[in-house]
Amino acid sequence: MQDDEWSPPSVLLTVDLVILTLRESRLHVLLVERGENPFRGMLALPGGFLNHDGEEILDAAHRELTEETALTSGWVHLEQLAVYGDSGRDPRGRVISAAHLAIAPGLPDPVAGTDATDAAWIPADAVLSGEVALAFDHRRITADGIERARTKLEFSALATAFCQESFTIVELQQVYEAVWGTTLDTRNFYRKVQAAKGFIVPIATDRRTTGGRPARLYRAGPKTVLFPPLIRPAPSASQENTSGEEE
Repeated sequence: MQDDEWSPPSVLLTVDLVILTLRESRLHVLLVERGENPFRGMLALPGGFLNHDGEEILDAAHRELTEETALTSGWVHLEQLAVYGDSGRDPRGRVISAAHLAIAPGLPDPVAGTDATDAAWIPADAVLSGEVALAFDHRRITADGIERARTKLEFSALATAFCQESFTIVELQQVYEAVWGTTLDTRNFYRKVQAAKGFIVPIATDRRTTGGRPARLYRAGPKTVLFPPLIRPAPSASQENTSGEEE
């Protein structure tokens, strides 16, 4: 007696995109308004299904980014964040998402397209706190993406990309505060930045501040990996309560 012929289960693959930038000294995430069911009218991360024509996953991520927001690969560098496959995450069936992350300065206003009726930059803290509700499990994915971004600032020189060519340590500190979502002690931050050799380099010109002494200017140094790293302070109880997963 032969076993019944095995057939593979029906599983669909999507890509979801966590795109982060700083706007007006606040961390923002790019969201679209869904134009189709399920969750029509709700905000969600940009994304969509992989084409069944041999399309590679990263190519699908860039395609969805362009189709839903009009941003192109020239604006952002996408890296894979994680894979999400809980059985109940999508009411349409078993859908697995390969989420991607991009963190970039100076991103323009998005333009909605395809199945998105609107696209906009939304403050990240409004998403983390639940003030802004997202479709599917996109709040969880967003929280994971923000955590990855926060970790990158601890171990890499990414923060200097959000500053002008020349900047003060106070301006650099403001980048860390915006991404980490916390207020830092200025003296302690200055000490840690100076200890990370090759992170920033002083330049000869100082910037005159209103009613005060000139502020020393710096530029990005040659190091892309920070040693010692700039470890962020432990979050307060209120911050922990706003950065968890879906309830």
